[in-house]
Formats: sequence, structure tokens, C-alpha cells
Amino acid sequence: MISFRDTTLRILLRAVIVLGLCAVMPGTALAQSEPSAVPSNAHAINYGKGWECDQGYRDDAGACAAIVVPRDAYATNETYGRGWECNFGRRMVDETCVLVKVPANGYLTDANYGSGWTCERGYRETEAECIAIDVPENGYLTDTAYALGWACDRGFRAKDNRCEAIKVPANAYLTNLGYDEGWACERGYQVAGEACVAIAMPTNSHLSDMPGPGWECDRGYRVSEGACRKLLVPDNAHVDFGGNDWVCNRPLRKVGNACARE
Repeated sequence: MISFRDTTLRILLRAVIVLGLCAVMPGTALAQSEPSAVPSNAHAINYGKGWECDQGYRDDAGACAAIVVPRDAYATNETYGRGWECNFGRRMVDETCVLVKVPANGYLTDANYGSGWTCERGYRETEAECIAIDVPENGYLTDTAYALGWACDRGFRAKDNRCEAIKVPANAYLTNLGYDEGWACERGYQVAGEACVAIAMPTNSHLSDMPGPGWECDRGYRVSEGACRKLLVPDNAHVDFGGNDWVCNRPLRKVGNACARE
């Protein structure tokens, strides 16, 4: 008669056999957890799981197909775009790399992956040529790639492709501005046509750099009909911060021309 102990041993023995078969038989869950093989022309990545194609190859349905790099180009190993770029001094035309034609007095640049060029200093780009910049007398070359390519010396201004002397009137000085007249009136004078005339200042006023007539009334005076009239400050008031009006002493309020409690 089989005892309970014998039955238990048989069950345990069967379990051990089943686990052993699962460890060695293909198609089991354990075997399926193994990583897939790395295809040719690829390498395992150093992070996470999986692989990526070597430089010069691209993933094509699980395989690494060679990128066809044209002559005078190099592989970029990028996952977007063509996967190659033209060498310096070449530019792409119909999936090929052709030599960049640099005109006389020009040089290659790194713009657009080296497929561009620019003119040397003293020359200006015109279509596919570099033509010399004609700098007029009393002018000098500039480093700008636009406009004329030259500017006039101080005291001159550009006019009809030449540098014309600026006529500075009496009581004026040259400015560094590239617009307006090229000169400004000295302090105490103001523009009148092509001349600088003295500013007519009323009594009790001083020169001012603020927009306006060029002067402003002294503190305690107010402009009235072109003159500076003395402020009439009522009792319990004082001249304000600006100096040309008055305010009531706290806690009084302005009521008409007087100060009173509300």
C-alpha cells in the first residue's frame, strides 16, 4: 500500500523534471527572453537593449543596408536626410557632388556645408562675379556686405557716388550721424535754415536741452506769452518739485487759487 509520504515524493520529482525540461527546450518563455542577434554591419548599443547600424549603413527592415555615398562626399551616420554630405568645396546637384566655382577675388566659406563663397574685402558680389568696389575720394572701405561697401570720412557725406564736404555754419559742429545735415548747433544756438542763430532767452530763464524753444523758466517762474512770470504762491503752499507750479502743504488741498481743508 502506497503511503502519503511516497505520493508527496513522486509529485515533487515530477515538478523537478518539468522545470528542467523548460530550461533546455526551445520555444519556452525563458529562451524567448534572450536578446535577438545583431545583424551584419551593426553593433549593440551601450544603453538599453538593441542595436544600431554602423556608420555608412541604414536600417532596412531589420537589416543594415549600405548607404550609397557619391564621389566627393562622406557618410554622416544620421537617421534622417540622405545620410551623406558633400565634401568642403563641393555642392549637391542631382544627388551628386560638383565642384563649387569660385570667381576671381573670391574664396570658399563654410556656409551651407562649404558649398558657398564670398568676395574678398574690397570686392562686391554681383551674380557670379566679384567686382572691385570703387571708393571715391575722401571715402574708405567698410566691412559690410550690403549697401555701397564704402563710407565717407568724417566731414563728408555720400552724394551721387562721391563724398561731398559738409558745410558747417558758424556756431555749429560736425556730428557722427549718417543722416540729417551732418552738423548741429552749439549750445545756446538753434537751427534757422542753414545757419545757427542765438537763442533769444527771456528774463528769469536758463538754457535747456529739452525739446522746445531751447530755454525754460527758472524755479519759481512760469511761462506766459513767451516770458517768465513769477509764480503767485498762496498761503500754506510751496513751489512744486518741477519748480514751475505750486502745491498745497499737507493736509490742505487746492481749491481754486487757494489752499483749504476739504
